[in-house]
Amino acid sequence: MGVPEQATAGGTLTRRGTAAALAGCCHPGPVAAVTALMTALAVIAGQSGGRAAVTAAAVLTGQLSVGWANDAYDAPRDLAAGRRGKPVVDGAIGVRAVWTAALVALVLCVPLSLGCGWRAGAVHVTGVAAAWGYDLWLKATVWSWLPYAVGFASLPAFVVLGTEGHPWPPWWLVAAGALLGVGAHLGDVLPDIGGDLALGVRGWPQRLGPTRARLLLPAPLVAATAALTLGPRGHPGSLALAGLAAALLIALTGTAMGRKTPRAAFAAAVAVATLDVTLLLTHGSTLT
Repeated sequence: MGVPEQATAGGTLTRRGTAAALAGCCHPGPVAAVTALMTALAVIAGQSGGRAAVTAAAVLTGQLSVGWANDAYDAPRDLAAGRRGKPVVDGAIGVRAVWTAALVALVLCVPLSLGCGWRAGAVHVTGVAAAWGYDLWLKATVWSWLPYAVGFASLPAFVVLGTEGHPWPPWWLVAAGALLGVGAHLGDVLPDIGGDLALGVRGWPQRLGPTRARLLLPAPLVAATAALTLGPRGHPGSLALAGLAAALLIALTGTAMGRKTPRAAFAAAVAVATLDVTLLLTHGSTLT
């Protein structure tokens, strides 16, 4: 299965079709969000313009490689299940092309990451490797949460280690990243648990089941809020404490409403995660 035949002028339309298909199967929303967030954090943390650009390129290539690997590896199962809306399933691009794109992005990610310093590069490459481990193996195991924790923790650590002097990131930043990763895993899987179980995918959230996953979802996100609020030195301001209280209230409300409206729990999780990201950016200038 490959790119559909089209009338082309010098292959231009085919190339455009391939580019569009690759963009569609890289999980563009999360790729763009993570890259933009880490670029903003790099600038706020004090990286120079050139270093921030290298950081952005490293994060982008790493995220692209993970997204493409995910769709390429899942293609046989998606085809068997008839999951429409994915470029490979819809016949817009072949699996081999997606694998090639994933490997090229991965190869580019390594020198770009090391361009921010060997410590920073090693941390980021470890996070990307963990995400590939999820795609290729851990997704259907009880350890499916671990790559998310490692991957999300590695991103802000990569940014801090890439600043002048290469300082080690504070513990609360790494902890908050890991907790956000676990929450992201639960939130990402929650809407599809039923379908995943039917396809034989039994990761950690699927083993919990939809009810227990919904009840657990707010815990790591609120814990991340607590780490970002209470972890930094000094007494947290009233605004930060109000944010922590708001996160707890939103999480509990979303969990309660999720009994009758399943999307409410997910929406509440997104709201708390957004609050956590805001706190992370707020602390950006104090990380080094």
